[in-house]
Amino acid sequence: MPNSLVDSDSVTLGADFRVGRLGFGCWRLVGRSDSQYQELLEAALGLGMNLVDTADVYGLDWGGTAFGQAEANLGRVLAAAPELRNRMVLATKGGITPPTPYNSGASAITAACEASLTRLGIDVIDLYQIHRPDLFTHPAELAEALAALRDQGKIREVGISNFTPQQHESLAAHLPFPLASTQPEYSAAELGALRDGTLDLCMRDGVVPLAWSPLAGGRLATGADVRPELIAALDQLAEHHGSSRTAVALAFVLAHPSRPVALLGSQNSERLADAAQAANVPLDRADVYTIIEASEGVPLP
Repeated sequence: MPNSLVDSDSVTLGADFRVGRLGFGCWRLVGRSDSQYQELLEAALGLGMNLVDTADVYGLDWGGTAFGQAEANLGRVLAAAPELRNRMVLATKGGITPPTPYNSGASAITAACEASLTRLGIDVIDLYQIHRPDLFTHPAELAEALAALRDQGKIREVGISNFTPQQHESLAAHLPFPLASTQPEYSAAELGALRDGTLDLCMRDGVVPLAWSPLAGGRLATGADVRPELIAALDQLAEHHGSSRTAVALAFVLAHPSRPVALLGSQNSERLADAAQAANVPLDRADVYTIIEASEGVPLP
């Protein structure tokens, strides 16, 4: 529709990766059988969710029992069905190092990347992201380590996650190549990235935002612990557009001109199929500003 801010066209991540507007997140890829993991992955890829995002720390919650477990689970699926690897842009993250919170020192991040390669059973990571900023590593040291990993052919593109705009710029200034992505929390219930300059920086530099928790951890679907005014606004728009609340909430994320990719963590193929309808919800400016006012609880000036 001509006034819609939402489109389904893929976006270019880094030099030449094309990824769909919805991605599949592996935070909860634990506690099931390998056949169930493969079935879920195939469902996501079949819906156009070709960016598959995981992290080395995934496996310490959601029923997981060990650091690296989600990567290892995904690695077994790829070993059993290697043709799936060619259908995805595979992203992972490192830098969270329990019990020490964060370590992005050169030796630590190099070891983390190599351990991820081993668990995933692959030769190269398409997008390697620093999961959270290490406040005690100079960005020049981190940049040198990332550049070395790239020169060695172990990673193709570099991204960041949970960085402030200033931390983003500090690392970017020391890298000999552009950052491909940044991963902020962003949803109709969490507008920080919209207000703090994160998405503006993405538009300035051509960085792809990967929105984690685009349904606020499922709360926008269930309505729990969310402003009732926001749920009412989403429901009214869902009725108006003949869609679901989930699809409208995701369409809000997709509507921003920085063209975010929304990362979905659902482990239910039917919910993934419902989410895939988000690109067909024709939100206009009146719709998205209605959502913002309902989320923040104050009228826009």
